Amino acid sequence: MENSVLELNKLPVVMVSSGEALMALMDIIGSAKESLLRILVQGDFSEYPDDQTMHCTARLAEMLSQFSETLQAKPEEATEFLMDEIKILDECKCVGLPNFIPRSAFLAILSQHVDGIHTKPVKFITEIWDYVEVVLSSVLTKYTENLPQIQSSIKRAGRNLISKTKEQAVNRVTEIVEMEKLTDYTCNPDYMTLWTQKTELQQSFINAVLYDEEKHENYSLAGFGDVKISHLRKYHAHLLQQAFDMKMKITSYWTIVLRRIVDNLALYLQFSVKNLVNCWFQKEIVAEMVDTRGGGGIERMLAESPSMASKREKLKNSIKLLKESKDVVAAIVDQNSGCGDR
Repeated sequence: MENSVLELNKLPVVMVSSGEALMALMDIIGSAKESLLRILVQGDFSEYPDDQTMHCTARLAEMLSQFSETLQAKPEEATEFLMDEIKILDECKCVGLPNFIPRSAFLAILSQHVDGIHTKPVKFITEIWDYVEVVLSSVLTKYTENLPQIQSSIKRAGRNLISKTKEQAVNRVTEIVEMEKLTDYTCNPDYMTLWTQKTELQQSFINAVLYDEEKHENYSLAGFGDVKISHLRKYHAHLLQQAFDMKMKITSYWTIVLRRIVDNLALYLQFSVKNLVNCWFQKEIVAEMVDTRGGGGIERMLAESPSMASKREKLKNSIKLLKESKDVVAAIVDQNSGCGDR
């Protein structure tokens, strides 16, 4: 009987007014919000010790690390060495001194590089919010299990919230990537260091292309491995010098661009997840529950679900029956005790 009483006490209190329903809703939202704050922001997974899916800070860190490795992986050269640079230099040439590289040429090659990776950050941020949606759904399911009549509405609000957040995130990430096309800038001193190191190889490379009597097919270039050079012998030395210089500049700068994208996405991810929990979560749930077009969630809280009402009635009947049985047994024991005394 004690177990039945405990189970009955665990059932939600039957609410008789909108005020009680609203207070119960705010308790649910508050508890769910605290749970999300612990697992998404603080890295406290004591609530789900055995469910690694809910160890969110660790999973987010793993996803970010994997994205960083994928983004910075060295791609295979789609064209022959220096040919992209030569083509762009040819298209960006103008009336002027021949030994000046137009800035438009560098921005053009930079834009090509950005276009080559622009889908990866968007895919990453989409996967992040798909994962957060799974976590959010699990938390909402847990904290509304005793109120099945509103569970679908609250979970729908969670899906709507993630959908809005994901759309904002995709737009923001697209901006982060696209802005890299506009300006070739960094305050990172590594750029000049890398470029200087790579530029020192220019003269030996030009000599191998134009003046090597053995006319080798390939040339071993530090940082690039064996590159084919036989196709470059038809070009003038000054064009090869410009193309080589641009190649070394974009290679040195591109490393910094990729790291900057990863850093920006990491910061934005932390910022948006925290805002999701602290700023947007409660507003979205409350808006859904008070919206009469959705069936009036507050009003539905006043009507106990058939399954919960049936469970409550069964427990009450069970407790009543057990109590009556206990009373009968006690009466029999008393009678037997009385007979024994006589």
